[in-house]
Amino acid sequence: MSVSAAAVIDSYFAHLAEVLRLVPREPICQALDVLRAARAAGRRVYVIGNGGSAATASHLVADLTKTARLPNGPALRCFALADNTPLLTALANDTAYERVFAEQVAALVEPGDVVIAISGSGSSANIVAGLRAAADRGAHTIGLLGFDGGAARHLVDVLIHVPCNHYGLVEDAHMAIGHALTAALRGLPLPEIGAPGDGAAVAAASVGDT
Repeated sequence: MSVSAAAVIDSYFAHLAEVLRLVPREPICQALDVLRAARAAGRRVYVIGNGGSAATASHLVADLTKTARLPNGPALRCFALADNTPLLTALANDTAYERVFAEQVAALVEPGDVVIAISGSGSSANIVAGLRAAADRGAHTIGLLGFDGGAARHLVDVLIHVPCNHYGLVEDAHMAIGHALTAALRGLPLPEIGAPGDGAAVAAASVGDT
């Protein structure tokens, strides 16, 4: 028996709301403390991810760099390591795809910097290698993971685990966590749901307007 599109959409939204309810808040607050300290100390933040998680990484970097910046305050210096296509493909071609993040981490990361790994499974070989390289460099590590967390869950200082086995829902939750961290770093209250709000304020808080 076929199911209506509206029923599928309603079910997806309901599942997403439940998944977000299950995400523990304490590690998100811990990640917030790490990012605040990095901003205060002028440290850099590097974000790694594959596929949809690479897109989430790029979006998170835009939000943390622009949207989370306080008026007249310092910006977080953030970089997504999947964004440099020539470097990524050179490393994949000349070493191995497993090394595309680890080699960049080894070259760029300094002690006290932050490496954020975004992965649905937590088992991607290049994510695991990247986190090991980050530990070798003395970086603070944060993992946004799903499923059972994979090998990556044992390699991060702060584990933000989305307890779900559906890639789409995990990726949606990771994006929401990124937006929550951005809002908390900015420290401004959110408008009421459905409220029109002030256009200038909305524009200032929206990465889509860059």
